[in-house]
Amino acid sequence: MTLKIGWIGCGIHATQMLLPQLVRHDVELVALCDIDAKRLASAGRQFGVSKLTSDAEELIRTPGIDAVGMAVGPDQHLAFGKMALERGLPVFMEKPPSGSAAGARELRAASEKSGKPLLVGFMKRYSAGNKIAGNILRSGRFGDVLGLTGYYMTAPGYFVGNVDYTGFFLHHCVHYMDLVSFFVSPVKKLTARKVEKEPGKVLFHVNFDFECGAIGTIAMGTIQSRGAPVERIEIMGDHQRIEVDNVIDVRWNRNPPFKVDDPSATLSDSVDSLTWKPNFTAAANEDPKGYFSLLADVVPALGGAETPAPTIHDGVIAMERLETLRRELAL
Repeated sequence: MTLKIGWIGCGIHATQMLLPQLVRHDVELVALCDIDAKRLASAGRQFGVSKLTSDAEELIRTPGIDAVGMAVGPDQHLAFGKMALERGLPVFMEKPPSGSAAGARELRAASEKSGKPLLVGFMKRYSAGNKIAGNILRSGRFGDVLGLTGYYMTAPGYFVGNVDYTGFFLHHCVHYMDLVSFFVSPVKKLTARKVEKEPGKVLFHVNFDFECGAIGTIAMGTIQSRGAPVERIEIMGDHQRIEVDNVIDVRWNRNPPFKVDDPSATLSDSVDSLTWKPNFTAAANEDPKGYFSLLADVVPALGGAETPAPTIHDGVIAMERLETLRRELAL
């Protein structure tokens, strides 16, 4: 059965990243909402939707919709998410699920009370390279994870004229508060330290102790250009290592023998390194960022199926870690 969806928020992120991938699935966009009339009309034209409104409550009360999706601000996620759940509608929302851990817990309670799922857009789990790495880890061929290192950067352009790191934490750092456990295990302890070159330019290292016994460090900050790759993950095991660069280049190093002095040296798919990168020359959607793959789990979950899609329970964990991080850094 085609899922009929009402969508709130028609900004650049929604119309260029989320909605184009959403409509590739078995869904029908039946209503759109945005407070910007020009943006709303443009989205209606792009996606063939005639029911347009600037009132989120009106959208949520639209007869015949099966679910609500949204990509708006953290406070609106909280208010509109609760409103939709109280009406008995399942919800998908972009991260963060709220501006605070307390708000995320409110949404979790509303989801549990309504008996309807609230799915959260942690698409980093589904980014092509991360998805491959996660599948390798869960295949049993990697063994125990012992360590995780990486970085995830952005530029200080967020803060021109107003140095407030809140948006950076909520829209950027929250991804890795979720992703580290996707790769390793629940976090037992989180500590951090920082250097701030000047207001708006900060670098910090976040240290994780995992319940499985592994350790990890992720560097995050606002001191790199968005024009260059700003993301890297390395996962360390016993004589194994997975490296994911720029979410699209994957290298799986195993335990190969030295080959220089071996006249019969060859390459073995059981011990030698394997690499992958997407083929952008083909006329196919490789979906490197992971939105299509995320929504492939979200859409059936909105319809009541059990899928691995991130839920508000994951959102609560990520938001609680994020607040621990901010306390550690006093930012």
